[in-house]
This record gives sequence, C-alpha cells and structure tokens, in this order.
Amino acid sequence: MSPKENDILVETRKNGVTTLRMNLPKQLNGWTGPMMLAIKLAFKRLGTDSETKVAILTGSDPYYCAGVNLSGTLQPMHPQKLHDFIVKNNAAIFDAFIDFPKPLMVAANGPAIGACVTSATLCDAIIASEKATFSTPFAKLAVPPEGCSSVHFERIMGAENAQRMLGPEGWVPTAQEALKAGIVHQVVPHDNLMNSAQAIAEQWVKEGHVRNFANNINVEEYRAVNMRESKELADAFLAVPFIDAQYKFLKSKGKTQAANTFWFLKVTRPLWSKMLK
Repeated sequence: MSPKENDILVETRKNGVTTLRMNLPKQLNGWTGPMMLAIKLAFKRLGTDSETKVAILTGSDPYYCAGVNLSGTLQPMHPQKLHDFIVKNNAAIFDAFIDFPKPLMVAANGPAIGACVTSATLCDAIIASEKATFSTPFAKLAVPPEGCSSVHFERIMGAENAQRMLGPEGWVPTAQEALKAGIVHQVVPHDNLMNSAQAIAEQWVKEGHVRNFANNINVEEYRAVNMRESKELADAFLAVPFIDAQYKFLKSKGKTQAANTFWFLKVTRPLWSKMLK
C-alpha cells in the first residue's frame, strides 16, 4: 500500500500555517488505506518542517470526511493476519494525531463520521462550518469506540453527552450543538471557514502556542487506550454482529455484491474463525 497523489493536498504555507486538505470529494473524503498513509506521512513531514508552526486539516466539500472506507482499506487475507493488520493500522493513524508535535487544528467543512470525528477531538481545536455535523455510529455498527473516545469523549463533553454519541442513541450533533457540548471551539459561516481558521492559526503562531492537547493529557495513557481500543475493534470486525450489520447495511443500499461478501463471511465464520489465535 502506498499513498496516492492528490489524496492529501498541501494547500498553503502562509505566515507559519500549513493547510492539509483531504481530497477525495466523490468518496466524501472517506479514509482509504492510501489516504491514511498520506495523512501519516504528511504529519511526519510537517512535524520537522521549519516553516510550519501550526497545521490545519480540512476536507474538500461537501464532507469533511465520511469515516473509514472499509472497501478501500481492508483486503481479503488470512483471518489472523487481517486481525493484526486492523490493530496495527488503526492504532497508527490515531497515534499520528496524538504524537503530532505542533499545534493542530481541524476545520470541519461538512459532515464528519466515525474515525474522523474521534481523531479531530485529539487536535487542539475544531473550527466548524455551520454545515458540519458529528456522528460516531459505533453502536449501530456493532463496534466499540475508537480514537481514544472511550475515555476522551467523557472528559471533553461529560458522561451524558459522551453516552449519547457513543451509545445506542447515536446522537449526531449539529455544529451549534457540538459547540454547546464542548466538542467544537467555534462555529462560523461556511464561506468564512478557512479564513477564520487561518486567522486563528496565525494568532497561535504570534502567541507562540505549543501543542496544548499533548500538554493537557497523559500521552502514554492515550497511546495505551488507543492500542486497547484497536484490539477490541479488530475483535469486533471479525465477529458476527459487525459482519451481519454490514450485510444488512449494504443490502439496504442496493450494494448486493458487497453485501453477499459479508453474508459469505457470516456463513463460513465457524470455519475461518478457527484460524484466529
């Protein structure tokens, strides 16, 4: 797997601020394997780039990001190898956000789903367009929370709101509701989003801001939480409830061929599950 050209656009290096734009608008900027690798590599480069004092991550309209694109991430392989692959790659993408050494802002230009929501909360601030919404449908998909959300959500928005988002209710707050809940730091008109984010980031540069997120948490604790959640997620991906939920979801969308793949996995699971440690 290798990053694809233009999956991530480095748009500006202005006054110490670099903007990264996820650029798969037809796929709603869903995270494929190559895109996640591109994000990690971009973070690594910017972490040592002397011209970058603050980084902004945004998406190409109309979505900020529709979450992980499983068909663009997972490939058929030995069940134990697949389990290990999920653990390694899931942990790596969130560690990239946790470990980024400079102030990091998300400019949420539209709906955000799943991993792109939890990773955004691991940044120093989320500036949201009025068009943004924030969805973490883990319970609906029969998977556990990820991106440290099993710990971090309650800390940033309280137990009630965390349960509403992560639990069976599957609450999807609007930008204004997310602001009130404590997820988002500022909501601005859509057309002003990037100018507002740039202005805030430039102010951070002038004030000499450091990575506030990393200063306010125990980084090693969060890395451990991330690894635990990644193992739980891999277990869930290979369990019947998730496979069945994917089958029903894809069938409801008319994606018969993809749905039948999950039906086959469910029917044959008693055989291939024996290959797991």
